[in-house]
Amino acid sequence: MDSKTLAIALARALDARKAQDIRVLKVEDLTTVTDYFVIATGTSTTHVGALADEAEFVLSRQDVRPLRTEGHDGKRWVLLDYGSVIVHVFTKEAHDYYDLEHLWADAAPLPAAEWLPEEEKAEE
Repeated sequence: MDSKTLAIALARALDARKAQDIRVLKVEDLTTVTDYFVIATGTSTTHVGALADEAEFVLSRQDVRPLRTEGHDGKRWVLLDYGSVIVHVFTKEAHDYYDLEHLWADAAPLPAAEWLPEEEKAEE
């Protein structure tokens, strides 16, 4: 699975569990670490954990597993590293504090219309 397809699948999995403020940032021209960041916010630590679990579950059904994960203990910021895509799931407070969108302001955002499910595109 190419990195853009993976990022879209992860964004859709997070959206399906009602993640807030989902952003997909193309960072491949800015770093050698990864191609995309998928950033989302949960409403509580429980929601953050559920979002990360859902993203892992959805991709595992396609035999895609993260290379490593971090933050499941505290659930303020869970990171799922898929190599070409890194997922950051935050609580609102952690999202505001770390402000990755500002830190990576030069990244090209992938428009939501490219990753939203068809039924949600119709509602916009």
